[in-house]
Amino acid sequence: MVNTNCLCVGCVDHASIGVVEKWGRFQNLAFPGLHFFNPFSGECLSGVLSLRVQSLDVRIETKTKDNVFVKLVCSIQYRVIRENADDAFYELQNPSEQIQAYVFDVVRAVVPRMTLDDLFEQKSDVAKAVSEELEKVMGAYGYSIEHILLVDIIPDDHVRKAMNDINAAQRLQLANVYKGEAEKVLQVKKAEGEAEAKYLSGIGIAKQRQAITNGLRENILNFSSKVEGASAKEVMDLIMVTQYFDTIKDLGNSSKNTTVFIPHGPGHVRDISDQIRNGMLEASSSVAPQ
Repeated sequence: MVNTNCLCVGCVDHASIGVVEKWGRFQNLAFPGLHFFNPFSGECLSGVLSLRVQSLDVRIETKTKDNVFVKLVCSIQYRVIRENADDAFYELQNPSEQIQAYVFDVVRAVVPRMTLDDLFEQKSDVAKAVSEELEKVMGAYGYSIEHILLVDIIPDDHVRKAMNDINAAQRLQLANVYKGEAEKVLQVKKAEGEAEAKYLSGIGIAKQRQAITNGLRENILNFSSKVEGASAKEVMDLIMVTQYFDTIKDLGNSSKNTTVFIPHGPGHVRDISDQIRNGMLEASSSVAPQ
């Protein structure tokens, strides 16, 4: 801001710099403070430039190497160089338009050489290229480029949806792989558990049959020694028939069974006793003592 009177006093605010002319020609720079001018000799304060950092957002639409149209938002932070304020005052009428034109030129030269994925990964390279070009050009006009930020990359809506779908499909594929591996481990562990259970069950059955065989042997020997004239076969038949009737009794007492048809008669009982005896003898011969 400039406060002047109609006589010869001018005030330049802090963080600003004034341009003094004499008869329409640049004379010197007026730094912040109170200044006196001689209007009769043609001196006047022609204008004031701010030395504060200014920000300019430039929106650019361009195409990547893989033919994807994107919108870029580039934030340019610049300021007037104090010592070259006269160049900034006289050389450029609209510095923001000049900066915007150079940003358009550089971005549209760099981005088409990148794919969309490269652009997201290397956006700092784009900002660096813009910064180098602007510093070289705008420095001659009395402007310093402080920072350049590529603040946003906006692909077309259809492209963003496709990228999200691809990402979702990849994650779903990975999830299915993990799920398959988990199911595989579960099936393997289940098979190992069943195999171990069957192995232990087999050992238990073998031991059970061995114990039954040993018990029958002892019963036969005890019965034969106490009852004179009784052969081992007769004792075995008696034990088998007793077990046969015990089994029928258990079937009748079970609440989970309804009707069971079993052939019954002297001949059938004899056949059953022979079958049971033969089965026990075969089990005894096939299972080695532990």
